[in-house]
Amino acid sequence: MKSNFLALLVLLCCSWLQGGDPPADLKYARRATRDETRKATLDAHENPGERIRALLDYQLDGDFPGNEEDKYYRILTLPLPEGVQLEPGGIEIDGKGRIFVSTRIGDIWMIENALELPPYRPEYSLYASGLHEVLGLARRGDWLYATQRGEITRIKDIDGDDRGDIFEVVSDGWEIGGDYHEYAFGSKFDDEGNIWVVLCLTGSFSSQHLFRGWSVKVSADGKMVPMCSGIRSPGGIGRNYEGDMFYTDNQGTWNGTSILRHLKPGHFMGNPEGNRWYEQAPNMGKRPPNPHSGGRWHIEMKKIPELINPAVFLPHNKMGKSASGICTDRSGGKFGPFSTQMFVSDQGQSIVMRVFLEKVKGRYQGACFPFRGGFKSGNVPMTQIPDGSMFIGGTARGWGARGGKPFALERLVWTGKVPFEIHEMQVRPKGFQLTFTKPVDPATVAALASYSIQTYTYIYQAKYGSPEVDRTTPKILSATPGKDGKSVYLEIEGLQEGHVHELKAPGIRSKGGDPLVHPIAYYTLFYFPDS
Repeated sequence: MKSNFLALLVLLCCSWLQGGDPPADLKYARRATRDETRKATLDAHENPGERIRALLDYQLDGDFPGNEEDKYYRILTLPLPEGVQLEPGGIEIDGKGRIFVSTRIGDIWMIENALELPPYRPEYSLYASGLHEVLGLARRGDWLYATQRGEITRIKDIDGDDRGDIFEVVSDGWEIGGDYHEYAFGSKFDDEGNIWVVLCLTGSFSSQHLFRGWSVKVSADGKMVPMCSGIRSPGGIGRNYEGDMFYTDNQGTWNGTSILRHLKPGHFMGNPEGNRWYEQAPNMGKRPPNPHSGGRWHIEMKKIPELINPAVFLPHNKMGKSASGICTDRSGGKFGPFSTQMFVSDQGQSIVMRVFLEKVKGRYQGACFPFRGGFKSGNVPMTQIPDGSMFIGGTARGWGARGGKPFALERLVWTGKVPFEIHEMQVRPKGFQLTFTKPVDPATVAALASYSIQTYTYIYQAKYGSPEVDRTTPKILSATPGKDGKSVYLEIEGLQEGHVHELKAPGIRSKGGDPLVHPIAYYTLFYFPDS
């Protein structure tokens, strides 16, 4: 019954969003401008109340989008309870369509009516409190699992009053001190029933407590296993479509810029400060040697077999500045044309980025693209719900964020319209293959003047961050449109190992004459395919 209820709710929510008529009780009077439409509609109602005004604002946002991104993906901001410091750290949904949000101050809130369009009357109730900075929520049966700073706890409501009654420690196999930066981000369950946790360094610079700077996984029965070393300051964790676990790490020591990395079991992520704990992790084997400060990633990888490549460099200030939550589109098309791709939120710039990954010689690498800006606070957790939309939580305390609000809870929904975008960017031995979300104009994709490309990398060093270094300008030799009408092969001279390949394509047009919504891509190249 719960699943049938949720499916019906999803269907009703999607129909109006994707081109359906406004509700009958809204006497909508479309005019030439937003202001004229608002006045005409309000005049048609004798006493327009809160519901009518909310429905009207929602309809106006759809008919009069503020920018190009608004046409395809809309941001719905949920009203928050007055006087509550709701700084989201984790988000989950149950079978009744209720949203659960954990906070940085240790509360878990349950929200009803959160899936309404528009969400003008959410009802908040406190499910649990007194926890320690919950930065991950996952549900299994009737249990809600919360990743706290010092442990994973499971919580259950046994008397049906919508409050947690039983609190059980699942695992506390890592240690904490009093340092503000010792964050612990927890994943959803993997296919084997494990929760993975990424543990920030002490102060983000050293490892003063057990397994700080590591990733561990915890089974349902509480067994904790160290999985990866070399983590600095994570901002989120999540699986790709194939089920492999990834995390985001932020610019700092040994990270020239923010990075999306594959948590490949038994491997070293790149920051050596936490490697002192290898004796406590016999399953990990011998401690790897420390990397040379001042080198380059691709050179050090040849010296240290355990060192994993960054799957994607997120160029600082170009693609965010504080990478955080991870969410993979598993909706099968309910979130638009990007099914199976990954989305990464950014706390500092209040944005969401899109990531395409491929495996080359057994390792993940790929491209990142701008996707959606305009969120109200600093985006951290992301969760996709069954209708394909994503709930995103924002918090600005400690760092500030472009969005301007101290905290926010928002929902990102597809309008049903397909944006003209670069869909995939795949490496070839001598260039890149681009695919698009819509048929392309063959003349513009074949014109070399439609493109420009440059490369750069980052210093792999113990100092904080890095400028873009070792710049090159490869030459695009040819652009061959694909027979499918939605792709182009770029033959390029001068691809660079270990570099970001920043490709701009402002000249490309769709078959209907539209420019790309985001005419730029950043491909991180470590491995070349043989064919």
